[in-house]
Amino acid sequence: MKALQKLPKGYKENIFFDLQKDKKLFLLVNGLSLGIVLLMVVPMLFIIPITKTFDFSGSLWMVLLKLGTMSVSAIAYLFLHELVHGVAMKICGTKKVSYGFKGVYAYAGSADYYSKGSYIFIALAPVVLWGLVLLALSIFLPQSWFWVVYLIQLVNLSGAAGDFVVTVRFMSLPKDVLIRDEGVAMHVYSLTEKAKKTDK
Repeated sequence: MKALQKLPKGYKENIFFDLQKDKKLFLLVNGLSLGIVLLMVVPMLFIIPITKTFDFSGSLWMVLLKLGTMSVSAIAYLFLHELVHGVAMKICGTKKVSYGFKGVYAYAGSADYYSKGSYIFIALAPVVLWGLVLLALSIFLPQSWFWVVYLIQLVNLSGAAGDFVVTVRFMSLPKDVLIRDEGVAMHVYSLTEKAKKTDK
């Protein structure tokens, strides 16, 4: 289903999410993000020691190059993540996507209305795309660069905690819902009982 510019008749807002203002949701998202970090980092430290990438007993310039690459890549990733959200919105038929920052969150938003399936596709597109790209890089690059790529993958997966939480919540909603994403706030609309009876 393509994005809609206007809310169809018979729909009414019944759920509102705000990742910034809802304290419980904020704690859930950030708790999940921290959990992902711990689950990814702790076991991997025993499999591939971080000293294989950042060996200060060797070339200092190489260590600085890796740290610089990691820092620049992490910053670039934040923009690329939101860009993929925007491209996914375009694929779903959106003409105008807005980008920006609200508090600690970067966002891509739109005034359009999306079906549940379209919205889940938009929410998960960046983490899946960049997850596969980073996985390929971690496999094919020399092991001495593993932690540079892995730490960006860490940013990818932990930074998508909000997308994971929203996706899980939306999967349980009826198929006919429509979603408008303002960036960090999401409005969910569903058919009123009167409209459902009229359709029948």
